[in-house]
Amino acid sequence: MPEAYIVAATRTAGGRKGGQLSGWHPVDLAAQVLDDLVRRTGADPARIDDVIMGCVSQIGEQSTNVARGAVLASSLPETVPATSVDRQCGSSQQALQFAAQAVMSGTMDCVIASGVESMSRVPIGTPMDLPEKAGLGFYKSPLMEKRYPDVFFSQFTGAEMVCKNWDLSREEMDRFSLESHQKAAAATKAGKFTDEIVAVEQRLHDGSVPGPMAEADEGIRYDASYEAISQVRLLQEGGRLTAASASQICDGAAGLMVVSEKGLKDLGVEPLARIHHISVHGGDPVVMLDTPIAATKRALDRAGMKINDIDLYEVNEAFASIPMAWMKGVDADPERLNVHGGAIALGHPLGGSGAKLMVTLVHALKDRGKRYGLQTMCEGGGQANVTIVERL
Repeated sequence: MPEAYIVAATRTAGGRKGGQLSGWHPVDLAAQVLDDLVRRTGADPARIDDVIMGCVSQIGEQSTNVARGAVLASSLPETVPATSVDRQCGSSQQALQFAAQAVMSGTMDCVIASGVESMSRVPIGTPMDLPEKAGLGFYKSPLMEKRYPDVFFSQFTGAEMVCKNWDLSREEMDRFSLESHQKAAAATKAGKFTDEIVAVEQRLHDGSVPGPMAEADEGIRYDASYEAISQVRLLQEGGRLTAASASQICDGAAGLMVVSEKGLKDLGVEPLARIHHISVHGGDPVVMLDTPIAATKRALDRAGMKINDIDLYEVNEAFASIPMAWMKGVDADPERLNVHGGAIALGHPLGGSGAKLMVTLVHALKDRGKRYGLQTMCEGGGQANVTIVERL
């Protein structure tokens, strides 16, 4: 079977809600990533066979095929097609897997996998007509109600169920959250994100451009302390999670260029990594967020690997309970997990996060001279993608 190679990986810095990227139309923000991938590779943009873009809230400014809009807002020619993908938080990880499948099938030689979400301009839950339930789950049809009677699918409830099922205390999760900020702060100060971030203008929600470029993740709390985190109120009465142990609302975009061996020759570039394994798995839609555990076990078995064969892991910090339960469930080494921090510190731009995590993983493997990396993330509806890459 033909191989699929990642030859470029880039992302914007994360922007807080109402912050440094909030003035960017999501289509235009995604276009910056597409243009940067072309710059990094020197590729003839007319040779790009497709653009696949993940986005969760495909409404308002992110509707009507946001991927095609991004192509038309970029330097890519009109001949480059594009499509948008929604697998909830795993949308752009799925975009990467679709891109890899297109290349591995031999039907395409150069595909861009990307993702975008402007949570400032298209808030989480916008598609819902019940504000008190916005962002918590999805509509139930009559047949879904018959199968799951009197159940409201809620990511917040699912995250708390994971806490209880895996015996995770608030104190443990608060300390995990502190470490996320500490790792992200250290990585930023050491320049670990420099090669992966494309600097763009700061554009605020009021239309102003304050001057400095947006080239550092805005959500990192450099002065984070356990004392402060431990004082944040609970998200649910009787629960264990707080806003400090949950991912930050974030604006951002990310992308990767995936090519075949023919694409490598045509572009004249060296690969950063090879796609070693791709899979997706479904699980309990009520608990919803623990599916990465079963998905990872299944992926490792199919790849003929053990967890200790993997040098670095990126597991999305939607809530602290998710990567913590994942580590217990697959017996993973905490020293290899989210080594530059995660979404608790860096932000979670929903549909953009899958590509964002892979961008960071590929660059971290290169920086540390490691070989194999694994990415997985929880997704609404009880699903999880797993992608294993080999640095080259």
